[in-house]
Amino acid sequence: MTRIDMTAWPRAEVFGFFSAVSNPFYAVTFQLDVTPLAAWAKREGCSFYYALVHLCTQALNQVEAFRYDIADGQVVMLDGRDPSFTDLHKGSEQFHIVTMPRMDDLRAFCLEARKRSEAQSAFVQAEAETSSLIYFSCLPWVELTSLTNERDFDPDDAIPRIAWGRYVPRDGRLMLGMSMEVNHRFIDGLHIGRFAQALESAISKLNEA
Repeated sequence: MTRIDMTAWPRAEVFGFFSAVSNPFYAVTFQLDVTPLAAWAKREGCSFYYALVHLCTQALNQVEAFRYDIADGQVVMLDGRDPSFTDLHKGSEQFHIVTMPRMDDLRAFCLEARKRSEAQSAFVQAEAETSSLIYFSCLPWVELTSLTNERDFDPDDAIPRIAWGRYVPRDGRLMLGMSMEVNHRFIDGLHIGRFAQALESAISKLNEA
């Protein structure tokens, strides 16, 4: 974690502007071509959901703006954000929240995510809940066109929230609606665009795997 020098921070004025707004949070939903990812998951016998959590985590950490946070009232740059995702035990209607460290290897992450999820009996591991996370959720029963998240209102909450629904065939491709909810004090549309580009690039490279 690195403390930001506000006198030299290029975003200081924007940060101050949106700090005066009563609700600095906003959400964006966009379409994502996941055809190569679905093929990879089927070929490797891995969870599409876990794989997309991993790829989103990797892509988001490539964009510096998503790693801003507030610690002790000061803006800081995190070394990275880790995934915290909802999941269901087989046959259950009660979801639980799995939090785990980010990993470099896609397949290893998917295997570890399944292992942790299957072993978890608690709804959430409170000791793992920090501000250096990314919140993930999925609604695989519907095609997602928009989404909002529950939250305690805290203008210092910089945790990105990412969700998606089921993918659907369209013009020979598999398309998925992905929603992001972020804090405008730290993140602009430009940064969401960079995240989307990094994610699209990572997914396309699975064609070569």
